[in-house]
Amino acid sequence: MSRQSGSGDYPVQRSDQEWREQLSAEEYAILRQAATERAGTGALLDEERAGLYSCRACGNELFIAGTKFDSGCGWPSFYESVRPEAVELLEDNSLGMTRTEVRCANCGSHLGHVFPDGFGTPTGNRYCMNSLALTFEVDEA
Repeated sequence: MSRQSGSGDYPVQRSDQEWREQLSAEEYAILRQAATERAGTGALLDEERAGLYSCRACGNELFIAGTKFDSGCGWPSFYESVRPEAVELLEDNSLGMTRTEVRCANCGSHLGHVFPDGFGTPTGNRYCMNSLALTFEVDEA
């Protein structure tokens, strides 16, 4: 884990009103209030092209398409972040269970959760991310 607690000391900081103006209502609910989009509905779930996934809120580079895999969970899944310091991992005890929340280390936005059950992946991790928390830029090379 890159950081153990949500310090709130992020390089990108905006007021709640600024976040609401920048993001759609659905994006705000996920990125700023830790909501989750319905499984199987995300626009990036079936994306298979080479490219780069970044934080929708601040543009921080998060995942390379080559680390994406079909985990069958209904959300875009990756086995590692582009670099360890790109994400912040926090203990999440909501919903009566213990999980590991994944936040953007640049702005603190909620991205999804990581689970240590990524069978067959090089890291054994399954980063389940909300499509609405990400942008995707195709690698044209």
